Amino acid sequence: MFWTRTGLLLAVLIVVSSLASWLADQVGPGTPKTLLTALGTGALVSAVVGFGQTLITASASQRAMVTPLVEESRKALRELSDEYRSLNAEFFPTHVFEATTDPDPAFNALMMRDLGATRQFLFRGFSGRYAAVRLMLAHAEWEVRAVVADPRGRSAVTGRARHLLRHKGADSDYEIEYKRVQEHLHEDIKTGLVGLYLARGRCTSIEVTAVVDPPLDRLELFDDSVWVTLYSSVAGAPALYPRSLRFSEGSFLYDMQRADFARLRAAGDAQFTITPETTRDEFLAHFAEITGEAPSDERFRELSERFHAFRRDFAAKAELGG
Repeated sequence: MFWTRTGLLLAVLIVVSSLASWLADQVGPGTPKTLLTALGTGALVSAVVGFGQTLITASASQRAMVTPLVEESRKALRELSDEYRSLNAEFFPTHVFEATTDPDPAFNALMMRDLGATRQFLFRGFSGRYAAVRLMLAHAEWEVRAVVADPRGRSAVTGRARHLLRHKGADSDYEIEYKRVQEHLHEDIKTGLVGLYLARGRCTSIEVTAVVDPPLDRLELFDDSVWVTLYSSVAGAPALYPRSLRFSEGSFLYDMQRADFARLRAAGDAQFTITPETTRDEFLAHFAEITGEAPSDERFRELSERFHAFRRDFAAKAELGG
């Protein structure tokens, strides 16, 4: 409004100055010509002086009113942005990896980076096979605590069996297929236990807790991050590797999952610890206690070979090397 009124006044002065100068040129010498010339000159001078005063006034007004307002707005936006980033770090994942049929190299590379930078590795999952492979392929030394499914409990494999059947899309002979998958999963648990034993040289200790009814979602918790793999999710197309979320240390999910892990570990049905000094016989005694199977040397070699075959296949698909 200020600039509109000022501009209109300046325009009127310039028009008056131009019109007076034109009329002065049209009349002969005398008083009328002198008056018109004076009017045109005065209007022009007033326009120029008024324009200069307007610039000075506007500049002063800008410094006195607009600039502080802009600075306050910028400060408010910075504070709002900081608050949003804080909320984002506390409640939102830093990375989201969608479900896939094959291992995602980007997912595994980032997780291996987190594993390499941690001193304590907490794992909650089904068999621990993937955790054992990561331990064998990384170059560090950790304190590991693993919560896995207890193969003695029938409900321990129920959720994972349903996930695999959704992925396979089995419909006919469902009961036969379900029973076959259950048997396969019991073997996976035993293979995972052997894998953790074979990875013991990478760790100061590996504490293994078996629970009869483990949560379906997999948890991998490091010093600076937590990874949650959503096997419980049934949204979208079925995939062998479901959606995974990474949260940073200090987030709500990180603290909640650490507390839940401690609760689940304390309520475990069986627990034992493996160290680099644990002998095969000592491990097999723990193995027999948890699985109810006392394996022979041949059976141990079978499970070891099965784990190494899994390790080679997974490492190749995930581009982990080794």
